[in-house]
Amino acid sequence: MRSIKELKKQLFFNQQNIQKKITDQKESEKIANFAEKYKTFLSECKTERECISYFKFQAQNNGFSEFNNKKKYNPGDKFFYINRGKAMILVTVGKNNPESGVSIIASHVDSPRIDIKPKPMYEKNELAYFKTHYYGGIKKYQWATIPLSMHGKIIKRNGEEIELKIGEKADEPIFCITDLLPHLASEQMKRSAEKSILGEELNLLIGSLPCCENSLKEETEHSDLVKLNVLQILNKTYGIIEKDLIAAEISFVPAVEARDVGFDKSMIAAYGQDDRVCAYTSFQAHMELKTPEYTILTVFADKEEIGSNGNTGLESFFLEFFITDLAESLGVNIRRVLEKSCCLSADVNAAFDPTWSDAYEKNNTSLLNCGAVVTKYTGSGGKVSTSDATAEFVHKVISILDANDIVWQSGMLGKVDTGGGGTVSKFIARFNIDVIDFGVPVLSMHSPYEITAKQDVYMLYRACTAFANRNI
Repeated sequence: MRSIKELKKQLFFNQQNIQKKITDQKESEKIANFAEKYKTFLSECKTERECISYFKFQAQNNGFSEFNNKKKYNPGDKFFYINRGKAMILVTVGKNNPESGVSIIASHVDSPRIDIKPKPMYEKNELAYFKTHYYGGIKKYQWATIPLSMHGKIIKRNGEEIELKIGEKADEPIFCITDLLPHLASEQMKRSAEKSILGEELNLLIGSLPCCENSLKEETEHSDLVKLNVLQILNKTYGIIEKDLIAAEISFVPAVEARDVGFDKSMIAAYGQDDRVCAYTSFQAHMELKTPEYTILTVFADKEEIGSNGNTGLESFFLEFFITDLAESLGVNIRRVLEKSCCLSADVNAAFDPTWSDAYEKNNTSLLNCGAVVTKYTGSGGKVSTSDATAEFVHKVISILDANDIVWQSGMLGKVDTGGGGTVSKFIARFNIDVIDFGVPVLSMHSPYEITAKQDVYMLYRACTAFANRNI
């Protein structure tokens, strides 16, 4: 007769802290070392362009070359395709005929941020500002009174391209969105949290000194001298004028480095971990591949935070067109490739936060330090705007994880009618590809400083490695 304890152990599925399962000191060292490299990546790459540039550089150093649709590729060949500098596909050709399907790991490299408007610069009461438009789902009040750095690309009138990154170094200026002092904020504080700071109040402070060149001293009665001074600095430094800003891609992101959290240093706080945690772990897994059984595509998409729209988002046809070219170069039928393929839609999930426990249904919520998260479906309300993975594919993914001793858990994005969210999975599924969402739990998601657990990040990396090397 088995005891109740034995029966529970045999029949229950319990999410368990990874630390309880790690007894090897070397494994703990691997987790710590992986986290340090990941933190460096997060601190250096804060926009989609910066991520793609980093991945391209590292891939080329690891023997990857640019895709050529005229070339015939063989097992073990490694190459990449870049879409407009903001999305990327890495490929390693596998041993099996691609008509037996390919493996895909798809993540996104864009994150919520503050963008500038096409005509952003203005002066008011001798202070110069940028008018902005926020990107992605944010709590607007979280972006006021924090240090922001300026990242982006400007193309000058003569076609010269300038990459900007201002505010990341200690000797560089930062930028800031101001807020009203509490002594004068009685009316503001009557607003709902959603409207405590409005979109049109997200104005970036960029200067306060008027232009004071000798030739202009007699013209001090003129207006917009602070704006003129800022433009003069930009012109002297970069050779740009106000008109150049209309075509520019300029974003403002938190001017903070990735840091350890807690006395035990078990967690990582950083901007943009949604979804660069999945991008980095899948990239590292791909870099270490030899010749897998199935051809592997690791996809880094843009625009997920605003619905995957645009020609660098996965609602566009760039992935389909690329797989079509790839199939032709390998001499196989594109439809046969797609219907046999499978994908991890690598995106994060909401970690249970005890402070805000009412928002979660705890039995179906992911926990920090309990491993990578299998999310069968996302969406909101009645599974709206989601891809619901089939039982067969969920079983296949879980079998791969278990066979490789990877700690995993199941999770959903909060209570059914509380909210919800989407990922790129539905855009992959439309190709008749099996797909499931898979990532790590995140605290304070979409905030300027998100938190993950180092152990979960490492398990996601191991899961990406196992999926890329799958033989079923």
